[in-house]
Amino acid sequence: MSQIVWIARHANRLDFVNPDWFLTAERRYDPPLSEDGMVQAQQLANRLKREHITHIFASPFLRTVQTANAVAEVLDLPIKLETGLSEWLNPVWMKEEPLRLLTRALAELFPRIDISYTPRIAVNYPETYEKMQERSGQTARCLTTEFSPENILLVGHGASVLGAAIGLVGEIARTEVKASLCSLVKVVRQHPEWLLELKGDTSHLTQVEEVIRFN
Repeated sequence: MSQIVWIARHANRLDFVNPDWFLTAERRYDPPLSEDGMVQAQQLANRLKREHITHIFASPFLRTVQTANAVAEVLDLPIKLETGLSEWLNPVWMKEEPLRLLTRALAELFPRIDISYTPRIAVNYPETYEKMQERSGQTARCLTTEFSPENILLVGHGASVLGAAIGLVGEIARTEVKASLCSLVKVVRQHPEWLLELKGDTSHLTQVEEVIRFN
């Protein structure tokens, strides 16, 4: 049987729109979505509402949870927080381990979060690019195998979207996938192969970033 894996990058983030937010933020490496990002997330949800997705997995960072929540509301599904889809914990980007809300605190804000779900892949600060790619690829393979043949959605970051795609289809994804904000990658399993059908689609968005920022 075939299986479809959708991989989405989070929508636009507040510190991209207002860089000064970072200067006074309590959790400066965990920004929320911007106003236009919330619109993008809703457009993503509308794009996916007829795709027969049965499970939604999201990185535990606020911007990915907000993006996943917009889809979960439309699809009437829970959200499983998967640390393996996390942002690249790059010490150049992040001077210390990023503070983020704990799962129960997030669940109070987003009741669709399934607090019984246990993340399958761990992540540790700091990590190299190679380590990030390894764990995001491993996460994609683990979840697709465990939940096969059901269609699933993975909501991550620029780096982990690319890493997840490489983990499924191989090195071809490195040059083919363009993970702009709120873009969609579609990978289809036709045993024994994975086929890359969408490489970073943004046709569902009314506003698309001109320059792709890889985080």
